[in-house]
Amino acid sequence: MTKPYQVVGIGNAVSDVIATTSDAFLVENGVEKGIMQLIDQPRAKELFSAMGARTETPGGSVANTISGLGSLGVRTAFIGRVADDELGLSYATAMAVEGTDFPNPPVANAMLPTSRSMIFVSPDGERSMNTYLGISSDVGPADVSEEVVSNCEFLFLEGYLFDKDPGKAAFRKAAERARLTGARAGISLSDPFCVDRHRDDFRALVSGPLDFFLCNEEELKSLYQTEDLTAALACGAEDCELVVCTRSSEGVSICKGTKRWDVPVVPVKPVDATGAGDQFAAGFLYGLVQGFDLEICGKIGGIAAGEVIGHIGPRPATSILQMLKSQGI
Repeated sequence: MTKPYQVVGIGNAVSDVIATTSDAFLVENGVEKGIMQLIDQPRAKELFSAMGARTETPGGSVANTISGLGSLGVRTAFIGRVADDELGLSYATAMAVEGTDFPNPPVANAMLPTSRSMIFVSPDGERSMNTYLGISSDVGPADVSEEVVSNCEFLFLEGYLFDKDPGKAAFRKAAERARLTGARAGISLSDPFCVDRHRDDFRALVSGPLDFFLCNEEELKSLYQTEDLTAALACGAEDCELVVCTRSSEGVSICKGTKRWDVPVVPVKPVDATGAGDQFAAGFLYGLVQGFDLEICGKIGGIAAGEVIGHIGPRPATSILQMLKSQGI
């Protein structure tokens, strides 16, 4: 029987606020270049006021991936928390308009506002993210609909939610439910600092109820505390059925058991790296949904990531499907 959802994601529902800026602006405003920093509410207000022209869009790492999958025609749902404030209501509406089910209604009379991320894009395309998590980081087991998770083919989790115990419990509940109903469950490690904070819990999760995990080279090396990529990949393949490691311009390395595929990417001049990893995940998962072999899945992920870094914003601006057709996929 066909399940209603091909991919269900669980993650932070964050409204992205994006602005191009100079390196001097970053220094003047104390923004550390090239990483994601968690900030408090006063700092969020300060940075928002300092921004010039900006673009606002529903975001969050896994939410961006789910949106990318929706643009590829995949049946999707996203589980996250927003408040019933202006940003939260617009977030839920935008997800629905894009064709992604957003099963959890905005929380009425919430103690915390809807989350937002200030993303500063410097001239070299690097992104500096300052994220106020607000209500989104409070995702817990009660937010995970067993009906939704039971009716998907793939479940994709966001590592950023590992910063709180309720998020960890939500992930375990969702992953175990997915496994019971025949779905394949995986996670994006999200950030090397997140891995540093929760290494043991990540190791327990990827070696337990998960079938695959996505990461970049820095995150993988952090997870297994080694600077040797080959050794880290081997450790990952021992823990989990499938390991997918992006390596920037070096492409992607995929390991399953003792087999390894190194898939190159077509070089693209970066305009904005925001969302590159998220859209790689969308392309890769699309390949899995379609039943393509792993090397083709890696190639599709590279195409999707290449498209998104060629323009401002974390989501595709052109049809990835048309790009795939032009390459015979």
